[in-house]
This record gives sequence, C-alpha cells and structure tokens, in this order.
Amino acid sequence: MLNLKKLNLLFALVFAVLVVGCKEKDVQPDVLTTADSTSVADYKAVNAWLYEVMDDAYFWYKNLPAESSLDASVSPYDYLEKLVYQRETVDRFSAVTDDIDALQNEFNGISKIFGISYSLSYIDDGKSNIGAFLNYVVKDSPAAVAGLKRGDIILKVNGTQLTQSNYATLLSNETITVTLGALQDTKIVATNTTYSITKAEVTEDPVAFSTVISKPASGKTIGYLVYTQFVPGNAAEEDKYDNELRQIFADFKAKGVNELVLDLRLNSGGYISSANTLASLIGKNIAASKVFYKEQWNDKYIAYWQKANGANALNYNFQAESNNIGSNLNRVFVLTSNGTASASELVINGLKPYMSVVTIGENTAGKNLFGSLISDDKERWKWGAYVMLGQTANANDESDYGTIDGMTPDYMVEDSKVPYSAFGDENETLLRKALEVMGIPAAATARIVASKTVEPFRKLLRDDLHTRKNLMIRDGVFKALNQ
Repeated sequence: MLNLKKLNLLFALVFAVLVVGCKEKDVQPDVLTTADSTSVADYKAVNAWLYEVMDDAYFWYKNLPAESSLDASVSPYDYLEKLVYQRETVDRFSAVTDDIDALQNEFNGISKIFGISYSLSYIDDGKSNIGAFLNYVVKDSPAAVAGLKRGDIILKVNGTQLTQSNYATLLSNETITVTLGALQDTKIVATNTTYSITKAEVTEDPVAFSTVISKPASGKTIGYLVYTQFVPGNAAEEDKYDNELRQIFADFKAKGVNELVLDLRLNSGGYISSANTLASLIGKNIAASKVFYKEQWNDKYIAYWQKANGANALNYNFQAESNNIGSNLNRVFVLTSNGTASASELVINGLKPYMSVVTIGENTAGKNLFGSLISDDKERWKWGAYVMLGQTANANDESDYGTIDGMTPDYMVEDSKVPYSAFGDENETLLRKALEVMGIPAAATARIVASKTVEPFRKLLRDDLHTRKNLMIRDGVFKALNQ
C-alpha cells in the first residue's frame, strides 16, 4: 500500500460530496494547474508514480487499463484521463495538479482573491452586455474592505462594459476598478459608483452570517446560518471556525431556537471533521454512539481497515456537542444550489435518518465520493493527484445522489431574482420559501420591492472565473497505516 502519510486526508472527505459546482453539465474536471515546469523527459516518472497511486488506492483500480498499453510520455493531465473510470458519469472529480502546495492552500480556504462570488447574466435583449451579480463577498477580503456587498451588480470593469467576449479578460486582472449598476424600472443601468480592488491573500472565515429571527405570533424562533466551506480553523488556531460554529449554536440554544435554516447554497464542501461538528450540533436524538456516515473503499483497503479496527471500522459516529439544539427541532431546512456539494451533501444525507431535512433551492452537485490529495512521498516534484478513494452512505446505507442530477430539492426555487437580497432578509428568495413552509406570511413591503428575474448563464463563479472545487476532506485518516 501507499505511504499513506502523504495522503493528505484533509481532502479525502471533501471529495466525497464533491460535484461540478456550476451545474452547467460540464463534466470535465477543473484544470488544477499553474505554470508546468516539468519537462517531457520527466513525464514518464511522474506517470509511473501516478499509475502506482491509482492501482493501489483508486476505488475502481480493477478497471484500470494495463500500464503497458499506455503512452507514458504524455502530460500527466492527459495520462490521468486514460485512468479515470467513466469520466462523464461516474468519476467526475479525480484530477492532477502541478502545484500541490497551492492546491492545498486553496482547500484550506487560503487564496489570492478579490473576495467576490457572482453569477453572470445578460442584461439586454441582444445578449451582448453582461452583469456580474454578487451573491457573496468574503468577510475582510479586498472587496469587502472596499465596500462591495451581496446584491451589488458589476457592469463595467476599468470603464469597459462587460460583454460575452471580454468578461473573462477583464475580470482576470490583479487590480480592477468596477462600476456598479442599478435596477431602474425593468432595466439595469450603470451608476457613478465605482470601487478599486486588488487581489490579496485571504484566509476565508466560512461562517459568513448568522442571526435569530423571532416570530412570536407563529410560535417560531428561527436560527439562520450561512456557511460557505467546511474548514475547522486556520494556521494560528486550528479549531477557530469549528468553535465559531459552537458559539453560534450556543446562542441559538440560549434563545430557544425551534426552527433552523442552514444556508449551504455557496458551500461546495471541505473537511469531514467540520461536517461532523455541524451535523452534531443539529441532529435530533443523536449521540456519539450513533452513526453519522459510513465509508466504502476498494476491497484492499476495506480488508485492511477491518483487520486493523474491526468490522465497524468504516462507520463514523457523531461527536458529543454540548450546544446541540436537536432536542428543540423537528426538522432542519437546508438551502441549496448547483454548487452545494461534497461535505454539504454529506451533512444533508447524514442527518436524514434522524430528522426531517427539508431542502429548498436547486439540485445539488451530486458527489457522494470521497478522495484525497496525494503527493510524492519521495518529494521529487510538486505534482499531486486528487484521487477518488470511495463513497459514503448514511446510517441507513443510503447513498443515491451521486449523479450529475445530485439531490433534488423538496421545493425547487431558483435564486434568480436580482438584486440579491442581503442574507437574513426575510424577503430573500430562498429564505422566504423556508418561512412560507413554516407558515410565516411575507411582510407587506415584500410586494413592492423592485426586482428583476434574470437567467444566469454561469453561476457561483469565484474570482478566478471558476466555480469552487467541490471537496470532502477527511483529516488524518491514513496516519495509522504507517505506525
């Protein structure tokens, strides 16, 4: 077996729920690459290592082509495509990178960004001019510091109107000056408001927003949480963000929250350990003795784990959380999008055996696979492999969402009404639907707020014009194999 100390399980579980975030039916993986400095002469060594990794740990290793039948002189990007099992329908996620350090930082929520997430839509009948509709601005990022916020509409960059042909170039610059637009009658027009922003390295706090909404007339006290990535902490404090979740749920508990809305529409996954923390704060009638999720590896690793740790070695239980509010809940509402993936889907699926999970929004990404970012144990290069190692299931052995259709929501609601309302606004499209299902009527002002419905042609883009990688990361799982 591999030297599993080099399998960075921070990424294993993030893979399990990973999906093609934008749901544009583009099943090709993101190109995990920077400037490739590896010469063609070195490709054979990298590819030999890559085949060894896949032949050992890959969930579908029995379906690999014979190594002798492959051209080992091609780029590892091309070589991997010869190894991946049913790329379009099954393994949509395994990939390679030539800069494993940069990718690991990204998985940990560290990246050089403006700090904006947005959807692109045409704003004219001729489908020429485009608006970038901000659905999220990262806390303490350059964009947030400059004053940009959810709901803003970017029409121009460096004085030039965004169009189908120029938006990729304009938005890829390191420093940009953006001109905002506004809705006037039924048209979106440019204003005189501008902001200049420069990319900087940001460690993203995944707890984007939380509040308690009190509705005494309906007997409802509603906890609302926007959570954007499953990351336990940062370099300075490894449990910082998990502890932030615990503090929020302590507040929910103290205030008597009896309905919960978990907003995962921007969450493409992350560490399984944080998924467990969140689920353990929510689950009804759960305990550290009850199963949160189960794993299925290839036959070699199943045999290893069960020999080492017993028949239940691949069952993973909830953790004890003193601020769990499940005893006061009958259900949890989860807001979803096509970018809701991996560890997010794991939480949804893992809670279903214990309580009603009501999903609102769009189909999720559909990733029930978990994997790991694997580096070369001899440290000969910075190439790394992002390999799918298996799949997850809940306590009832249910795992039926691992397709391009993902999880179908109980209430299909497209988040296409702009300008996007602020998180926590009771008239915001998806939250409004959750409140409606709870029996809470809309405020009268909701009927007069100016809005426009658009049809995004690209959704949930980040600063680099890509969707966030869908991850299910499992921390420290392989270490025991080498002790």
